[in-house]
Amino acid sequence: MPILRRARAKGADPDDVRSDLPQGTLDLLILKVLAPEPLHGYAIAQRLQQVSRDVVQVQQGTLYPALHRLEQRGYLSAYDANAPWWASTAEAWWSIAATRW
Repeated sequence: MPILRRARAKGADPDDVRSDLPQGTLDLLILKVLAPEPLHGYAIAQRLQQVSRDVVQVQQGTLYPALHRLEQRGYLSAYDANAPWWASTAEAWWSIAATRW
């Protein structure tokens, strides 16, 4: 079963669909979801699904490594070690702005 799924049509079985999202899309989606406010991991996954209108469904095995990767790059900060709240950093937005040129 794919870890990151993208449904092709409304009502399609997401287990039958493979990911066709471009590399780096998940990182940008995570940063977009965290722009307004810090969230827990589960809330991030739910918001990703909501923002994409149920097109993107991220499993824990994909989400948490992505969150830790973004934290190591300085793009996210985690608060509370037991159940972390994740927040985007100013460095993340400067980096995105620089790559848009």
